[in-house]
Amino acid sequence: MNFTEGEYIYVNKPYRMTSFGALAFVRTRVSRRVGVKRVKIGHAGTLDPLATGVLILCTGKKTKEIERLQLHTKEYTATLQLGATTPSYDMEHEVDATYPTAHITRELILQTLEHFKGDIQQVPPEYSACKIGGDRAYELMRKGKDVALTSKTVHVDEIELTDFDAEKMLMSIRVVCGKGTYIRSLARDIGRALNSGAYLTALCRTRVGDVRISDCLTIDAFSEWLDQQEIETTK
Repeated sequence: MNFTEGEYIYVNKPYRMTSFGALAFVRTRVSRRVGVKRVKIGHAGTLDPLATGVLILCTGKKTKEIERLQLHTKEYTATLQLGATTPSYDMEHEVDATYPTAHITRELILQTLEHFKGDIQQVPPEYSACKIGGDRAYELMRKGKDVALTSKTVHVDEIELTDFDAEKMLMSIRVVCGKGTYIRSLARDIGRALNSGAYLTALCRTRVGDVRISDCLTIDAFSEWLDQQEIETTK
């Protein structure tokens, strides 16, 4: 492998690690293995800290492919807690409001999900990396400042209910979508469409383009995998 010339590395990002943290972990070890101070590396699409799954890392000249890779279709699995909301639409923050759920049935959920297929309007989460005047939205929120994000058109190819626990009011979905789709915002909007609330309790990116989670290395296995690679260097 020639990491300086350019390689793709597929990582299954662990829970509570940032995408940059996963990148830094890999870069430190690759740089040491190659024998340079800092190998050029970037990732093709951020995952939230509380999400797991496919993170494509590009090294060397392959970093020029990042923009193209970000356009690829993505697949996610997610679990939503119905009847409550949090400020970040996931478990990063505590529940800030609760809502009725007695009216929610599997049939109602199935009917509601149909409205989230195709081109839809979506407002990104206030706790996100979206930029407002040069500042990240989540940074402004943490400083107690007001954040007003505008809706944008995103595309959902497929959305299906994979499980529903009526007692715990937990529903699981599989989503295939295009660039820029926030699954946290999707959870928020599904909760509202059900005349209730919802937030994510689990999120996994299972595919980016043709790269599936089964193709990915875990962080724990990365060093051993790297030790087994034959390394070439560009002269």
